Amino acid sequence: MQKVIIIGPAFPLRGGLASFDERLARAFQQEGHETIIYTFSLQYPGFLFPGTTQYSSGEKPKDIQINVRINSINPLNWLSVGRELKKSKPDIVVVRFWLPFMGPALGTILRIIKKNKHSKIMAITDNVIPHEKRPGDTQFTKYFLKPVDAFITMSEKVMKDLRTFTNKPASCIVHPLYDNFGDSISKEDARKNLGLLPDEKIILFFGFIRKYKGLDILLEAMKILQDDPESKHIKLLIAGEFYEDEKPYKDLIDKLDIAPQLILKTSFIPDEEVKYYLCAADFVIQPYRNATQSGVTPLAYHFEKPMLVTNVGGLPDMVPDYQSGLVTAPNAQSIAEKIKELYTLGENFFLPHLRDEKKKYSWEILVETILGLAH
Repeated sequence: MQKVIIIGPAFPLRGGLASFDERLARAFQQEGHETIIYTFSLQYPGFLFPGTTQYSSGEKPKDIQINVRINSINPLNWLSVGRELKKSKPDIVVVRFWLPFMGPALGTILRIIKKNKHSKIMAITDNVIPHEKRPGDTQFTKYFLKPVDAFITMSEKVMKDLRTFTNKPASCIVHPLYDNFGDSISKEDARKNLGLLPDEKIILFFGFIRKYKGLDILLEAMKILQDDPESKHIKLLIAGEFYEDEKPYKDLIDKLDIAPQLILKTSFIPDEEVKYYLCAADFVIQPYRNATQSGVTPLAYHFEKPMLVTNVGGLPDMVPDYQSGLVTAPNAQSIAEKIKELYTLGENFFLPHLRDEKKKYSWEILVETILGLAH
């Protein structure tokens, strides 16, 4: 049995990283390892957080020990947490890294832990080079990477970025399934819950709305579909909170005159409601401009929803073309044509491939990879 500390977002914080870290803790526990999460008492100062709130409205998980300890902007706190973890002598520390801003806090904590000459430090790097660049990114990233013993990436793109900084041991694995949002329900029941008509053609854009995710490109594709007699009845369900100014999107919707084709649920989707949105859709659309990997993809795999992804970053590796979905260029015309093709092929065309492919996305593989790198 190993003593494992996970450092990263978890309850009372919300979002994909928090869900991931809690699910990873359960995976370690299921294999008999003592596991504790150290999460943030303050994750982002207000100016860095674009959403409405960083905090969950749900209940604290009863099956995981979560210590709310880390203040990302208080150096005295970093010293205190570092000393606490150094003294507790975990066998393995698994730390999440997704934003250079976290480099100073996490890099300092890890340097102190390493002084116990016992703990192995593994980093799960969601991004090494951020989607939106800020001054200091490179220095903060280097500071974080130095005390880490080995790395996990979840796309070849991030591995390539990592290799521009370090040649330390690293493994690339697929992002495990988000299987903690409940089981699939019927499309009819999901739509009934959301107040949607049972027989409409509905595609889904899911997740936080940010420039790199290309929602504006998808809106332009919807205009092309609207002008096509065969496709004008396809509706786009947009489910997720704006993480940037929503006005340009609203202006674009007005300019394109596509409001009747859209179903807007642009607020944060709580964990317990996620299944309704995925199960209500015919297909999941990821029109990203650029990407490393995406948490939406393993979510779609869990609910066995075929996807349309753009040929950027690690997305085509995760969604084999004409198997788990379709791959296209990140422009409106290509996306519109491939949405039509999705409906021509039908959901059942993709289901056998989806079910086969999703077997690769296990939490046990991630745990085994971390344990292997640590020894």
